[in-house]
Amino acid sequence: MNEIRSGKPPADSVVEMTEVVLPSDANPLGTVFGGRVVQWIDICATVAAQRHCRQIVVTASMDDLHFLAPIHVGMIALIRATVTRAWRTSVEVEARVDSEDPLSGERRHCVSAYLTFVALGPDGRPTPVPPVIPQTADEIQRYEAADERRRQRLARAALWRHAN
Repeated sequence: MNEIRSGKPPADSVVEMTEVVLPSDANPLGTVFGGRVVQWIDICATVAAQRHCRQIVVTASMDDLHFLAPIHVGMIALIRATVTRAWRTSVEVEARVDSEDPLSGERRHCVSAYLTFVALGPDGRPTPVPPVIPQTADEIQRYEAADERRRQRLARAALWRHAN
């Protein structure tokens, strides 16, 4: 059966990365640069999107990026990304970053974001992607909420294009 038609569950796209926050990752306050966290999120989410699509993907947008708590030098950053929804040629990926104290094991939610990726075919043009088949109640909720996030994302992009 054609993989595009068969669809894939979100669990098939899950990616987890671990980074130790080093002094070179941090600002003078000893907390990780926001840009470094964005880089980690983009890498992790790209791998999740590629796992789902099995195509080259490019980042189209990153939105609803929220820094909730700092991550200090010496802490461990845990980055997790999962595809939540697919449309014709694009996928939405949810990313979450937690910090972990390496001595106590205490974890704290620090950053969340949604990213959109477009799959590209060999000709460099957008190409169809497999649908997402949610399996759990949580996956179904995220899947259903993705349409509203997409509507808002596209509306913001249209306003931005109009303003520029």
